[in-house]
Amino acid sequence: MKFWLLLGLLLLHEALEDVAGQHSPKNKRPKEQGENRIKPTNKKAKPKIPKVKDRDSTDSTAKSQSIMMQAMGNGRFQRPASTVSLLAGQTLELRCKGSKVEWSYPAYLDTFKDSRLTVKQSERYGQLTLVNSTAADTGEFSCWEQLCNGYVCRRDEARTGSTYIFFTEKGELFVPSPSYFDVVYLNPDRQAVVPCRVTAPSAKVTLHREFPAKEIPANGTDIVYDMKRGFVYLQPHSNHQGVVYCKAEAGGKSQISVKYQLLYVEVPSGPPSTTILASSNKVRGGDDISVLCTVLGEPDVEVEFRWLFPGQKDERPVTIQDTWRLIHRGLGHTTRISQSVIIVEDFETIDAGYYICTAQNLRGQTTVATTVEFS
Repeated sequence: MKFWLLLGLLLLHEALEDVAGQHSPKNKRPKEQGENRIKPTNKKAKPKIPKVKDRDSTDSTAKSQSIMMQAMGNGRFQRPASTVSLLAGQTLELRCKGSKVEWSYPAYLDTFKDSRLTVKQSERYGQLTLVNSTAADTGEFSCWEQLCNGYVCRRDEARTGSTYIFFTEKGELFVPSPSYFDVVYLNPDRQAVVPCRVTAPSAKVTLHREFPAKEIPANGTDIVYDMKRGFVYLQPHSNHQGVVYCKAEAGGKSQISVKYQLLYVEVPSGPPSTTILASSNKVRGGDDISVLCTVLGEPDVEVEFRWLFPGQKDERPVTIQDTWRLIHRGLGHTTRISQSVIIVEDFETIDAGYYICTAQNLRGQTTVATTVEFS
């Protein structure tokens, strides 16, 4: 009897489990407290690619692209390289786009107002033509467009062009010099250049001292060679002075340049260093008097003088003389002494007063004065 009772209870228990299994999904885990009850989806989101703003490539190109073109013959034009080699005698024609184009070219052509060179401006471009070219025409040719607002114009730095042209001529490895001897001033505060420029970019150029005879190495530290400029002294000092020349070799031929006298400059750059001195500050009637104005400066810097004197308003006749010379002041230092003297003859009462001298150079002016009394 107990057996049947236990068997009945077991069957009842299994039946209850089957009923419970129908209402409870398989593998369903109980939710944790605070768990997100939003069902996850399998929908894939498209990744957003950030939009990059396109740069104005046209503007960037315009800033770096040259406006210069070179005529190649048969109506063809091409943009010239940074350096171009032509045979002497060839015609050079350059064009630069723009309605108002300015040009720069070797000073040699401008100095002599050379008729071989013509510059024209059309509606759309500027044109430069050089005929019967020679080795002396070697140098930088550049152009730029002008931006004008009324009468005020400025250079448009975004629209420029330039090329350095070598005009190769038989027997001329160096760009010809107008003289057989030249002076190069060595200033301690700026570079100095020995202008040994060549007409062929392939030429090998060396620098030599005349005495004692030896080659001066261009070591890249004190001296460098630039075929567009010559030998550049980066930090000139008194040890560099002396007579030098250059030697060029190309195609199995060699040539010696003109000689250059290197002079070291003692006086620093700036407005004129000026002094004034009268022959006498007290003068008797009928005597002659002179007042001297003196400037010590750089050898290659010119000085202009102006005078104000007591008898000027009465148109008193005076004599004014301006002179200059180079002087050596020891240790190889060279200075330019510029002087202006005013001479008054037969001194009168109207000549008494202040004598004022103004000396001016490219870097400024200095005014000095002294008084002369009637005794």
